Formats: sequence, structure tokens, C-alpha cells
Amino acid sequence: MREGADVTAADHYGDKVLRLADGTYLKLFRVKRLFTSARIFPYSSRFVKGAEKLKALGVPTLDVIEIFRINHLKRTAVHYNPLPGHTLRELPVPFDDALAKQFGSFIRDLHDKGVYLRSMHLGNVVLTPEGELGLIDIADMRIFKRSLPDRLRLRNFDHLARYDEDRKTVATQAESFLSAFEPAFAEKLRPKLGGSR
Repeated sequence: MREGADVTAADHYGDKVLRLADGTYLKLFRVKRLFTSARIFPYSSRFVKGAEKLKALGVPTLDVIEIFRINHLKRTAVHYNPLPGHTLRELPVPFDDALAKQFGSFIRDLHDKGVYLRSMHLGNVVLTPEGELGLIDIADMRIFKRSLPDRLRLRNFDHLARYDEDRKTVATQAESFLSAFEPAFAEKLRPKLGGSR
């Protein structure tokens, strides 16, 4: 499977994500601690369950092909088809006011559905050929049974704000983005974009 693959993500422990020669992806997971629930319920299984839950909620995401345990590497892995389209970081068109409002509505809808994505940034959100937004890196996701409280919604934007270029991109269309939210929440959110009235 690895022959002819491109490494798209890695760290000092090794490869994390491979784009295989056939265009599918292989995401590898390692157990980070000796005593952890991940030894019983691996991160790869959580990734697969997350994809299933997102689809049940009507959120476009990747299609899982197979899950592996790679014992000699002490890794588990998920083989999947990517979600077609471009991430909001690599769009061939400008991040304009209409897309900013769509992105805001997408996040609001995720939060209303109880989706908390720790890796919230423009590289994890895809604009599909059908014009929908969807998620691709769902390893650090939790889905609650109820809509998220404001404190978690706001904390989600702390993750986006860590990526300075992403924050600046959204801030260029701040008013359109914020218009997707209730006015009171939008005012709480505004400082995270670096904007003020």
C-alpha cells in the first residue's frame, strides 16, 4: 500500500497520513500513553465511528474503506476515500462574503448538532463540487447528545485562532461570517477574530 505514496503529514514519531498511489488515504494512529483507553478502543475506531455519526447527522465527510492493526509498527490505521473538493485553505476562488457566511452557518450547524471539533481550522473544512461544506480531519472530534453550550462553542474558535493565517482570512469577511450567528454570540466571538466595532 505504501509503495508510491506521498506523505502528507508526519511528526518525529513517523508518518501520520499517506496519500496512496490510487488517490485514497491511509491515516496512522499511535497510542500516546502506556495507560489509556485507546488500548481498548483505538483512535482509529473512534475515527471510523466519528465518520459514521457525521454522516448520520447529514454532514459530508470522508468514506472509510477499511481499518487495520499494524502490530509491528504498534499502530492502527484507517484507509479511506477523501471528501472531494478543496479545503478552505486551498480554494481556487477568493474567500468572499458568501463563502464566509456559509462557513459561519456550517459551524453554527455543527455546534447545534453537538459536534465539537478540536482541530477546527480552514485546512479541515472542504468545499465540495456540489457547493457543500464538509469535514475531513475528524480524529479529534467529539459529538455530544445535545447542542453545545456557548463556552464550548467559543472554545472551538480558540483552535481556529491559533492558526494566524486562517484567522486573518476569516477576519477579512468578519461581518459576513458573524452574520451567521445570533447577535449576542457574534459579539462574544468578534474579539477572537481580532475585530472590534
